[in-house]
Amino acid sequence: MFERITFDPQIMGGRACIRGMRITVSLVLNLVASGMSVEEILRAYPYLEAEDINACLKYAAFLASEELRPLTGSKQ
Repeated sequence: MFERITFDPQIMGGRACIRGMRITVSLVLNLVASGMSVEEILRAYPYLEAEDINACLKYAAFLASEELRPLTGSKQ
């Protein structure tokens, strides 16, 4: 589902990265949140592709869609 998002304990302490590079998803998301355009990010990080940025946004949307549900049947 998220082919461009990788996790490796040897790279950035296992944080979500792009295609095994030392570029974290959180860095890309912070750049977008700070107002950088895709074109500006690609100029600053020429080894990235527009699809990488899109994958970061989709991954963040997936994480944000998580639902918390109360446990049922537990004794208090």
